Amino acid sequence: MYAVIHTGGKQYKVAPGEHLRIEKIAGDKGAKVSFDKVLLIGGDAVKVGQPYVSGAKVNAEIVVQDRAKKIIVFKLRRRKNYRRKYGHRQPFTEIKITGIEG
Repeated sequence: MYAVIHTGGKQYKVAPGEHLRIEKIAGDKGAKVSFDKVLLIGGDAVKVGQPYVSGAKVNAEIVVQDRAKKIIVFKLRRRKNYRRKYGHRQPFTEIKITGIEG
């Protein structure tokens, strides 16, 4: 069984037991979270939402709250003596899918 959920402006295909990195959500390590924006539930019988499947829910547990590796952003205009360099670390939440209901 699998599902497609919508969180953080993105869509993810998930299955029970999977670990997944998503955009940062509130909660501490070990906290239980549930996603009710389920777009599709697949398996023996496929349920497609319009836009969401009513009564469907995906349960998960927060494994890690962290920040990703640094991304270097470098801007350059040739022959204009223009150089800008800065970095960015995107926060993320790693979750483990515990179950799919619906």
